[in-house]
Amino acid sequence: MVKNRHESLGLTDEHVLDMYKHMLLARKLDERMWLLNRAGKIPFVISCQGQEASQIGASFALDRTKDYTSPYYRDLGVVLAFGMTAKELMLSAFAKAEDPNSGGRQMPSHFGQKKNRILTQSSPVTTQIPHAVGVALAAKMEKEDTVSFVTLGEGSSNQGDFHEGLNFAGVHKLPVITMVENNQYAISVPFDKQVASENVSKRAESYGMPGVTVDGNDPLAVYKEVKKARERAIDGEGPTLIEAVAYRFTAHSSDDDDRQYRESSEVNEAKKNDALITFAAYLKEIGVLTEEVENELRSDIEKIVNEATDYAENAPYPEPESALKYVYEE
Repeated sequence: MVKNRHESLGLTDEHVLDMYKHMLLARKLDERMWLLNRAGKIPFVISCQGQEASQIGASFALDRTKDYTSPYYRDLGVVLAFGMTAKELMLSAFAKAEDPNSGGRQMPSHFGQKKNRILTQSSPVTTQIPHAVGVALAAKMEKEDTVSFVTLGEGSSNQGDFHEGLNFAGVHKLPVITMVENNQYAISVPFDKQVASENVSKRAESYGMPGVTVDGNDPLAVYKEVKKARERAIDGEGPTLIEAVAYRFTAHSSDDDDRQYRESSEVNEAKKNDALITFAAYLKEIGVLTEEVENELRSDIEKIVNEATDYAENAPYPEPESALKYVYEE
């Protein structure tokens, strides 16, 4: 990374340090969830590891006081950046009554929190795109200065909702940013067996919007493209499709054995480009991340993760008789 790249993007030293902190918190929370799952304490994990840079870079380019996000299940980094806490995410993992996403009713990683403008998602993949496009349509009709930001994996870009949502957004020039987090695998299927075109962003042209492919391991590169897309949207120029290319370090989920479809050597090679290593190296090079700051940061995050785990593990489960609450109008 070029020296002081962040300043040319309008970011301060405090901004980039905060980006790194969010990336590290997402990683450490994710790692803890895997340990809890393997210990039989939580039922399911679907991981963000390897995609934190895309998620945090994009989130920091948005106005998180008024923009809406419609995340997909891997977006631990996005929801943390939008204001969900480690404690709230752990409550969801343990399916406890205080879980803000669903009161312990949904699978983990089905994010949704009204106060932070995080749209509730469904289990079928890609349904979040029409939801995000609907929010963007409302923003345009109400003449609001807000943008809708939606994410998905590259496997989901082959679903009908992707086509319908982006086509509608393009026709009506809606303020929506779609970011495909291309992690190379749709469960067990590699990219070249999913998509016939060179990349996903090429599809943007047919929807009448710009498309760009960016290094998903570089939070500053993602920040730059999302910021540009947000400015276009606010100026009434319509939607943008961004493809952030990274790599999924873990199995698809805690129920998947990725040894069946990829070599461990491939994963180890990808880990050499881990954004938590490369971005930390950039911050050290420019003097923002000193050894003292890093130690303090890691200590703080360890404390946050431990407290979140302890709180959630000891929190009460929902009352069984509340199972049907909100299924019908109260």
